[in-house]
Amino acid sequence: MTCTVAVLQSNYLPWKGYFDIIHDVDLFIFYDDVQYTKNDWRNRNKVKMPGGAAWITVPVGTGLHRRICDVEIRDHRWQEKHWKTFRQYYSGAPYYAECTEFLREIYLERRWNLLSELNQHAIRTIATEFLGLKTRFADSRSFAPKGRRLARLIDVLRIAGATCYVSGPSAKTYIDAEAFAAAGIELAFKSYDGYPRYAQQYPPFDHSVTIVDLLCNAGPAAAFYIWGWRQHSESPPAIPQARAEPQN
Repeated sequence: MTCTVAVLQSNYLPWKGYFDIIHDVDLFIFYDDVQYTKNDWRNRNKVKMPGGAAWITVPVGTGLHRRICDVEIRDHRWQEKHWKTFRQYYSGAPYYAECTEFLREIYLERRWNLLSELNQHAIRTIATEFLGLKTRFADSRSFAPKGRRLARLIDVLRIAGATCYVSGPSAKTYIDAEAFAAAGIELAFKSYDGYPRYAQQYPPFDHSVTIVDLLCNAGPAAAFYIWGWRQHSESPPAIPQARAEPQN
């Protein structure tokens, strides 16, 4: 029996390519018991504003020697700030109303003490409730893998019963294909090329923003702009025009 698996660190409201990988696999494993990287996608992402894309960041302190799963969130003022940011810049988008309940839960109804818990919850919710994905999710900590670096990753895959590993394209420059072959695991690299543009607010268009941008602007057509466009027989549902921008 084949089992296609991806293993990635959790990111904060990641971009559409992250969910494209989730779509491609049977099992998606959060790899959060590894080193936290500063100034990365773990605790920040970009939203569109009239002046261009801008960062929104979850404050997690300056400590470097932490695993992602151990990164604490101690100052919670960011939650209301991010809520107001999405409300200000996306309330004019056609499907903002459909995203409001999700955003309200994330920012107003819960308090997050661990970055990993926040990220994993948001990713699972978006994948299942907004994009309709049936992919199974797991956390690498439940596998208790052994080894370091590549050996540890392959051990995660072995325990998970993976027959194929889907990796992001940047790994091509350093990954050891022979190690996967020796473990009997097929290696596949995801391509992020060719994503079509959608009716995004505040031109010029930017592919690299948070998935929330796509959900607010495309609604039920979001999946088409991530993977559906590759099936030539499909076409995206009609998207209503954006409403006028709020003045306050």
